[in-house]
Amino acid sequence: MMGIFEFQNPWILTLLLLIPILVYFRFNKKKPQPALIISSLKPFEQSESLLGKLKPLLYFLRLACLALLIIALARPQIVEMSSTVKSDKGVDIMMVVDTSLSMLAKDLKPDRLEALKEVAEEFSRSRPSDRIGLVAYSGEAIAKVPLTTDHRVLIEEIRTLRTQELEDGTAIGVGLATAINHLKDSKAKSKIIILITDGVESIDYRNDLLYVSPQNATAMAMERGLKVYTIGVGTNGKAPFPTGIDPFTNELIFTLQPVDIDEDLLRYIANQTGGQYFRATDNESLDEIYKQIDKLEKTEINEIKYYNYTELFSKYLIWALILLMIELILRKTLFKELT
Repeated sequence: MMGIFEFQNPWILTLLLLIPILVYFRFNKKKPQPALIISSLKPFEQSESLLGKLKPLLYFLRLACLALLIIALARPQIVEMSSTVKSDKGVDIMMVVDTSLSMLAKDLKPDRLEALKEVAEEFSRSRPSDRIGLVAYSGEAIAKVPLTTDHRVLIEEIRTLRTQELEDGTAIGVGLATAINHLKDSKAKSKIIILITDGVESIDYRNDLLYVSPQNATAMAMERGLKVYTIGVGTNGKAPFPTGIDPFTNELIFTLQPVDIDEDLLRYIANQTGGQYFRATDNESLDEIYKQIDKLEKTEINEIKYYNYTELFSKYLIWALILLMIELILRKTLFKELT
């Protein structure tokens, strides 16, 4: 919190213009005409002492004292302002991000995942009063960040999203169910999920008790009043997908493959929960989608500002008194014979 120096009564500072006027009249007033005319003053001449040369110092000390008094009357102060954001109608948001290997496809620049991370980070910064969480999923899902207002932690986790950290595949239902689990106790006015994927549901472990189908996850969201915005990421037509690893350079090999996104499923999830489905075919459209969601889910924010005033006039008064005492002491001691 940085303070701003200001004067409460700045118009009083115009009195400082008196200082140069007093100096002018003090040292430019006409000398009185001699009452006695004599042919020569040589018999009366005497060399001026050091104290005589320093005598004008007394006058300048008094002027400095006057200047400090004027500044004190202007009420100098340091104003420190702090603010807090209070929202009784915030939005709890879970971002559910597909981190399957296909998210490295280069139809978005530099690739789908990196483009998404950049936009998601900007979106998080634009909503400082909302609680936002992050779920990453591919063949399984993990909550990277629970609902939090500490967006520094959130942004750090967004930046570290990687492919191949989880089991391979695309378990849209599991990712959605994980986000729903983190919103079940939310008391926010609005609870939304932003679900991003670039493929189709490829997990069908019907005998696995941990598996949740997209349809079942959608029903869970509807029961809890959760709105789901779905985003399909990928160009129309073909895109360079990672299809292997070069044995010599150990780098990914990319080949053109048709883009396959289950848009019907994503529309179903969005429509059933009262959300919307979006298709991001390039970086610009992805950025625009997040801006649209930002406008659709507005938070009512009350900003409370606090002002702390530190008065400084007493310091100027103290220095004015010190200079006045010095001037009086010098006048009554060293310069007594000259006054």
